[in-house]
Amino acid sequence: MRLLIIGGSSFLGRATAEEALRRGDSVTTFNRGLSDADVEGVEAVRGDRTSDDDLAEFAGREFDAVVDTCGFVPEVVGRSAAVLRSSGAFYAYVSSMSATTTWPVAITPDNAPGQDCPPDAGPDDGDYGKLKAGCERAVTETFGDRALVVRSGLIIGPHENVGRLPWWLTRIARGGEVLAPGDRDVPMQLVDARDLAAFMLDAVLAGTGGTVNATGPRGNATMGSWLADCVTATGSGATLTWVADDLLLAHEVEPWTELPLWMPPGQEADHVWDSDTAEAERLGLRSRPVTETVHDTWTWLREAGGVQPAQPPRRYLDPHGIDPDKEARILAEHHRLAG
Repeated sequence: MRLLIIGGSSFLGRATAEEALRRGDSVTTFNRGLSDADVEGVEAVRGDRTSDDDLAEFAGREFDAVVDTCGFVPEVVGRSAAVLRSSGAFYAYVSSMSATTTWPVAITPDNAPGQDCPPDAGPDDGDYGKLKAGCERAVTETFGDRALVVRSGLIIGPHENVGRLPWWLTRIARGGEVLAPGDRDVPMQLVDARDLAAFMLDAVLAGTGGTVNATGPRGNATMGSWLADCVTATGSGATLTWVADDLLLAHEVEPWTELPLWMPPGQEADHVWDSDTAEAERLGLRSRPVTETVHDTWTWLREAGGVQPAQPPRRYLDPHGIDPDKEARILAEHHRLAG
């Protein structure tokens, strides 16, 4: 298969390039060369997808499939899609569950309505989820039944450039007492980037169009199990101290970011981990054990020196992780209240 990956050097794009090469596909990547080194074996085309001149590199080229892993602005995605429409390719666009009108306030079914956002919206016309919905429309209006919209859930794995699992691993590797947030039994839905990459390549090879939720099965981890996996993977001997949601909120801990993936009840987000994945599983999405993903991510981090690698800033993401002094204050208050 002749594959073009928009992105292709970091996290999901990198996993997609590596899996495609493993299968014997011919892989071209298109990126600015800022995030990470290219995967050995790809044809790397340098350029910025916001530039018409750079996009013109692909005018007249033919591909069997395009996998778009880094589209965040509808107007920009629409221009890329317009240039590639004549390539004969099948177009897979990586969206997000947050593009829907349901997530995280209700169960998110497959083909849930997307948020109201036009396909030519600019970067200031909405938040991350709304703009993702506009990007979906930009792709589907251009490619029709040759388009697959992959609404990804929470992606983890080696080369993660968001900083959620890497932050927890880096913190736990320091050892000592670690603040563990809320209810350890909260069920999660996590998907390894490598499994998502394999699923997308299978889908585009089969010409499977439509819109599908693509994440792990509900309950493939809990907050307690995945943090325990981090302790085991790092071998740090860290101890987890579970602190109640109310105390964390009283100390103004920011859900989701200061303690990554912690979302207490009552935050209008009671269905963060409640997306229907039956269709993706029917189409072949298989999720490896989260324990394996945590182990492999720590192996990658150790190769990077045991700390989360610096990543270029992205305006739609807040930094992850709680200040050590704030963590210590909360733990002290927890112990005081516990007597």
